[in-house]
Order: sequence, then structure tokens, then C-alpha cells
Amino acid sequence: MKKLRVAVFNTQPPHLYFGGVERRVIEVAKDLTTRVKTTVYSGTKKGFSEIASCNGTTLVPCSSTDMFFPLDNWSFNRTISKMLDTVKADVYEGHAVSGYGFLNVLVKHNLSSHFIQTIHGVLADEYVRSHMDTSQTLRTRISNVIMWRLSKIEHELATKAGLVVTVSQYSLRQIVQYYGVDPAKIRIVPNGVDCLKFRPIDGSEKTKQKIGTAGKKCILFVGRLIPRKGLPFLIQAAEQIVKERKDAAFVIVGDGPLRSHLVEYLKKIGLSDYFVFLGDVSDTALPEIYNCADVFALPSIQEGQGIALLEAQATGKPVVAFDVGAVGEALADKETGLLVKPESDALAKAVLDLISNETLRERMGTKGREFVCANFSWSNCAEKMLKVYHEALL
Repeated sequence: MKKLRVAVFNTQPPHLYFGGVERRVIEVAKDLTTRVKTTVYSGTKKGFSEIASCNGTTLVPCSSTDMFFPLDNWSFNRTISKMLDTVKADVYEGHAVSGYGFLNVLVKHNLSSHFIQTIHGVLADEYVRSHMDTSQTLRTRISNVIMWRLSKIEHELATKAGLVVTVSQYSLRQIVQYYGVDPAKIRIVPNGVDCLKFRPIDGSEKTKQKIGTAGKKCILFVGRLIPRKGLPFLIQAAEQIVKERKDAAFVIVGDGPLRSHLVEYLKKIGLSDYFVFLGDVSDTALPEIYNCADVFALPSIQEGQGIALLEAQATGKPVVAFDVGAVGEALADKETGLLVKPESDALAKAVLDLISNETLRERMGTKGREFVCANFSWSNCAEKMLKVYHEALL
């Protein structure tokens, strides 16, 4: 049987970046490799300049800048807008605002029904939530202006696309509310987790020594260092936590435009010694880092779902997260972790409660792994996406 041909557009090459979007692109393509020929078109970032292959998926570089995201994204979309004759596919899928250049060309040729727009966290919702922080820096205010502009593009994409895919019930409601999209053309396909890869393993003390947290209570964050991830809340909580627990260590995995600002601010308030910034961590090393954690913290002020939440729970770690967005769909409050109000005091208290109670941590960690392995998997995600791909052909 001839394979279905799917073209996926994502500004960042998914084999070189490790964000939630990139994880989904790679995992879905890998799971469907025997039935779908997936070709991923990405910008020329991190030196991506030659056609590559990853788990049976072809990755094609499309000329772009390697600067800050809005310019990357604009130049990438300018390139793909000229590739209608080059991209050979039955179905097209764009993630976030990565495919508007191609969709606009499809609209002109009456082919937009074959385009699927996948929305992870609704940008308009992210823009609104960003104003929860009343002490924004100049950088954050500029980011919010960019976010507002990108939300307009996402709105247009959702309106023009044949089908819209999103990751949670919460995101579906936000798409309807902010973009006015008919719910009948929205499909919910949650992200997944690899429970064989992300699992409790022995030997975490060796990794702790390597990253400088041996003998300490490790509070882990994994994600992009961008405004919506709420790192300032974690820093404010840390100021309270270290007053009671001098053995606390905060490990930050991920990179982004706020890193230098966060590092400088920690120096200013005298907390640098309590924080370890690891930057982007390879896919193979990430499970070891999760296993070093005593508590996983996600202070996001907006989340479409949160793959890191799934990975932390699969690794048997209790989580503390703000009760916002679709976070409540990705964990079971008071069973696999603690949902708290989006404020630093509540975050600090929840983290202290967990690092002071080993029995509670172990119980929540065990239930967390059971919860995500029973309800979330990449194979389920891939099968649901396959149905959407076929639906887009009708």
C-alpha cells in the first residue's frame, strides 16, 4: 500500500531542538513511519543546512535566519511560500505559526482543506495571561508585543486551515473564545510520553555529583526560558524556600531569551549558588536529569498541556504546578502532584511540603507514573493524528 505523504512545517528543526513541539513532531513521525512518509521542513537554525534523516523521517532545511524567533519565523515562511511545486505531499501540517507562508499559497490554489493547523498553547491566551505579571521588564513587554502580533497570525491560520488540532480541552475552548473557530473543525490530540524512556532508574547520585547537586534536595524545571514559563515566580519562591532549606538546589533545564536576565537577577539577590543552569540537554541525557529531582516544578502562567509534566510523572516524580491552562488535565491534583494558585507564596509552600515529606513524594511519584502511562502515550497520539490526516483528504 502506498504511504500517505505528510509535509510538516516547524521553524525550529526538531532533531536539534528539544521543546514540546519538536518532541511531538519527531515522536508522531517515528510511530507512523511504516504507514506515513513524513517530511519535515524547518528553518536553517543551529547549523541545519543539509537534508537529514531521523528515525525514518526526512528533514529538509529551508532558508531562514538564525536570530530571534520572529525574524526566524518570518524568513522561514517567506522561503516556504515559494515551495508549492517543491513540497510533494497529500496533507500539510503546520505547528504554531510556522506554516502561514505555505497555507497562504494553498488558499490561492483552493487547497487549504488539506492543511492542518496544530495549536499547542493558544497565543492569544498566552498574551492575556502575560499581563498577570505587573512587574514586567522591558524585554518582557517587547515579548508581549511580539506575542500579540503572532496571535493575529495564529488566528488567521486557524480560520483558513481545513482542520485545527490542539492538545487539550482547555486549548479547544480558548481557540473558540479568542479565534471564533467552529468547534466542529477542531480535533483534540493530546501529547504523549515514552514510558520506557522516562522511568525511575538507579544511579541518580552519580548524575547529581556531575551537575553539582549531590546531597541536596533537587527542585527541577524543564522548559524554554520564555515569559510564559514563569521562572520569576520560581525565583521568588526560592527566596522563601532557602530560608528553611539550605540544602535546596534548583536545576533549570532549557534555554531561551530570558536566560541572561535570570542569571543576572539571581546574582543581584544573592541566590546564584542555589541555581544550576544546564541549558538544552540532549534527549538521551534528559531521563537521567529527571531522576535527579526530588520535586518537579512548573510555574507556567499558561500551558496548552505540558509535555514536561508528563515526563516528570512518568519518571516517578511528584510535581508542583500552577492551576492554569490545561495543567489540570495533565496531572491529578493531590494524587500525582499539587496544583496551586499562580503566586510565589503558594509555590514555595507546596515545594517545601513535598521536599520535607519523603513518604508523600514516593506515593505521588508512584501514582504519577501509573497515571500518565495509562492515559498518555505517543502511540495513541500518532494513531489519532493518522485519523486526522486521512480526514483532511476527504
